[in-house]
Amino acid sequence: MTTGTAPVISCKNAWKIFGAGPKGYLKTLPEGRSFDEIRADGYIAGVRDVSLEVYKGEMLVIMGLSGSGKSTLVRCFSRLHEITGGTIEVEGIDIGRLPERDLIELRRSKMGMVFQSFGLLPHRTVLENVAFPLEMRGQEKHARRDRAMEVIKLVGLEGREEYFPRELSGGQQQRVGIARSLAIEPDIWFLDEPFSALDPLIRREMQDEFLRLQEMLGKTIVFITHDFDEALRLADRIAIMKDGAVEQCDTPDQIVLNPATEYVRKFTEDIDKARVVHARVLVEAGATAEGAPIDGAVSVHDMAKILITDPRDAFPVTENGASLGAMPKAKALDVLLGER
Repeated sequence: MTTGTAPVISCKNAWKIFGAGPKGYLKTLPEGRSFDEIRADGYIAGVRDVSLEVYKGEMLVIMGLSGSGKSTLVRCFSRLHEITGGTIEVEGIDIGRLPERDLIELRRSKMGMVFQSFGLLPHRTVLENVAFPLEMRGQEKHARRDRAMEVIKLVGLEGREEYFPRELSGGQQQRVGIARSLAIEPDIWFLDEPFSALDPLIRREMQDEFLRLQEMLGKTIVFITHDFDEALRLADRIAIMKDGAVEQCDTPDQIVLNPATEYVRKFTEDIDKARVVHARVLVEAGATAEGAPIDGAVSVHDMAKILITDPRDAFPVTENGASLGAMPKAKALDVLLGER
């Protein structure tokens, strides 16, 4: 993830209101009007004054309960929904101002999308399904076949390219959907609950596969889920939504350590913080300690034995060869055992 440069996606004060004459309604909307008050006016605020950014190579996970606005927000990112107010920029371009032809080209050249429903063409083989967006782009037959075979191998379906969707398991069908979206080599990847229809074992396998692909490809990803455990496994940052608004957007460590609202606190209260919080976030900058260092990427859960058996009151923490400072044992024990 690169945060030192301009964001790939920049969303500023975005609104998506459903109802009659939403733009006129938004102009007269009093500041601070709640979701329920807007609904009482006869409108639905699918996205409510959202501002956030997504950086190159980042995996931003958007989560919330059903109806929280997460899918609506992602559809606004690609202008599948027209926003009612605010701006959304993709690589510095205000997509709300793009002519239809330019918008279609942006989607075709820059964006890949995977949804919960696989949407495979039943009368076409795996190879033909994966090559379909390249065919729509007008790419030459042999070139699109070569590219389709390349991504089929990437997602672990080599040898099944002539199968039809009905001959595949649910997890394999999902891999076809992922391969199809990757075929166009998108810079930005939108995934809307892509694993939620899978059974738990296949879902875990698909998460592992997805992490492998992300490590290899380094895409900029916006991933929607309602499963907090899935979000914790995948995310660089998590945006938690409620009633169309973002309650908090931060790293998994900070979300569980420092929830910004009561809603986020309740959302995370049953999470085992020791498995989420890493040594790097417990460091006191400038502090020093003696002895063998702890890697900043190690979770509190995985350092439990050291915390209990090592007599030191603080531990030096390093990451990628650089010193981060020292981590007080008491802070780590508070996470491991609960604040005493």
